[in-house]
Amino acid sequence: MDNPMRVGQVALVGRPNVGKSTLMNALVGERVAIVTHKPQTTRHSIRGWVTDERGQAIFVDTPGMHSDAHSLLNHRLNQMANQTLFDVDVVVLVADATYISQEDMRVLEKLAETDQCAKILAFNKIDQVQDRSELLVQTKRLTALCAFDAVVYLSAKTRSGLDDLMAEVFSNLPEGELIYPVDEFTDRPVRFLVAELVREQLMLQLHQEIPYGLTVVTERFEEQDDRVHIHALIIVGEERHKGMVIGKKGDVLKRVGTRARQRIEQLLDQSVHLELHVKTKSRWMENAHQLDQLGYAQ
Repeated sequence: MDNPMRVGQVALVGRPNVGKSTLMNALVGERVAIVTHKPQTTRHSIRGWVTDERGQAIFVDTPGMHSDAHSLLNHRLNQMANQTLFDVDVVVLVADATYISQEDMRVLEKLAETDQCAKILAFNKIDQVQDRSELLVQTKRLTALCAFDAVVYLSAKTRSGLDDLMAEVFSNLPEGELIYPVDEFTDRPVRFLVAELVREQLMLQLHQEIPYGLTVVTERFEEQDDRVHIHALIIVGEERHKGMVIGKKGDVLKRVGTRARQRIEQLLDQSVHLELHVKTKSRWMENAHQLDQLGYAQ
């Protein structure tokens, strides 16, 4: 008798910058989520799935849970991450194996309060751990505070331990029928992925607070003569940031555009013509109506 298909949603949660998006991309095998070294890069719940003979695991990459939600945008991102705990079959708490912070403990407390789903503790970045005995101490500490169904050790960067995580995920998913097409990997439209790839380069090229005060919208996406023509709008919250995004003689915007275009061409496997424009929308991160329009709905 064949084993039943197991299908369900799996949330990747944790504090900012523990490697959730890198893990998501490694599991799915595609660049579903953008990745930078800056915390709070992820601003949306992004789904990507793995389909094999065991069934379909639908991973949800969530914004990092953080306590310093100063803006309305950050407040909404926290709400989004918290709500995910109640909407999935399995929660994977991703922790940085090199450092457990108070932010980690706050996320752990939230997870301990729910008994509606299976829970897996995943220590990421084990390739950077020097003292494995300390990792064992942290494992005992965290598992004493929350009833985890499994603990796995992995490195999303080197891909070690991913099979162990997938085995635990599938063993905790309910039986069911496939939800998404086998030949697709995310439910996000191409226009969204394009805007995120532009924002990724802005996060990488700009410093200090500027990346957190901007967002990107794909205004035009047209296929013409074997080339995709894309117009993307970069929105900043302060007029002084507009010049910083453009740069001296447009050098920053040109660099962002070149690197984003290369990433988009890899995604689409097509030649791309990318035009970037910058516009100021004062304090958009605090404006509920603008947040709704820009896709940051409650």
